[in-house]
Amino acid sequence: MNVMVCGGAGYIGSNMVALLAREGHSPVVYDNLSKGHRAAIGAARLVEGDLADCDRVVETITANGVEAVMHFAAFIEVGESVQEPLRYYHNNVCNTHSLLRALERTDVRKLVFSSTAATYGMPESVPIHEDLPKHPVNPYGETKWASERMLHWQSQTGKLSYAALRYFNACGAGNGGRRGEDHRPETHLIPLIIQAALGQRPDIKIFGTDYETPDGTCIRDYIHVEDLCRAHLLALDHLDSEQELIYNLGNGSGYSVRQVIDTVKRVSGKTIRVTETERRPGDPAVLTADATKARTELGWKTEYAALEPIVASAWEFHSRHPRGYGDGAEVPLA
Repeated sequence: MNVMVCGGAGYIGSNMVALLAREGHSPVVYDNLSKGHRAAIGAARLVEGDLADCDRVVETITANGVEAVMHFAAFIEVGESVQEPLRYYHNNVCNTHSLLRALERTDVRKLVFSSTAATYGMPESVPIHEDLPKHPVNPYGETKWASERMLHWQSQTGKLSYAALRYFNACGAGNGGRRGEDHRPETHLIPLIIQAALGQRPDIKIFGTDYETPDGTCIRDYIHVEDLCRAHLLALDHLDSEQELIYNLGNGSGYSVRQVIDTVKRVSGKTIRVTETERRPGDPAVLTADATKARTELGWKTEYAALEPIVASAWEFHSRHPRGYGDGAEVPLA
């Protein structure tokens, strides 16, 4: 299948492009490179463009015989979304609207959408299942939820079949540790701890040590990026017969901040300075996924169920590319 991957030069997108190629599909990357990295997609075809440019999206779809689209082109930083909500609404909602217009104009009906557990906000219970109320507590989660609602209503016209996949904590590096996280600035826990292990930052901060968890620190559900990508392929296959699919993607078990730090220490063999500080507002004690629905309906299973191999893959990427993709090394596609 010819698949357009919007945001395909980013972290999850580039891993998706590599998996599509390995599975015999023909990916074309559509990315403005504001967050992504050209070096991450190897020999894959890249069309530089913004989703706001509906005509360019239409041209790309037409020229490449695109049959399905995967949409990863969103801003994802919670703190930044609070500081710049209009920027997030423009990129995450308005640009999704522009993409849907392009799909309608070209009669492309299959879309797999990268969503988030942030749509649930402060959940009523854990593990989180898909039917829990959606009460986003920041513009990032709100814009993803708004986009999901737009997809739902467009699907009701019969012009769209879509899957919305709500990630928990995406992490690790795909392709044997060759495609990892390189966010600027970095805000995700595992790469931050690895940066501390590499001496690129003075310490790693623990925000709150008095939560009602076994060691007092927050617990989160970590899901390897390749497991996420496999779920996208399975969802794409199911869109042949389904109009609307919604799934949580997580391992279903969680690890505390201290457990993650200890795992990085063990994998890297490095000493890491830890600084304990106050809680951050709005951080729930525990966030884990109930991914039963994806496992049952898609036949999805995770290959990386334990934390150590996830961290080991991330360590492989960051120790090989301590400056991320800034070292100029292009990663082979497959």
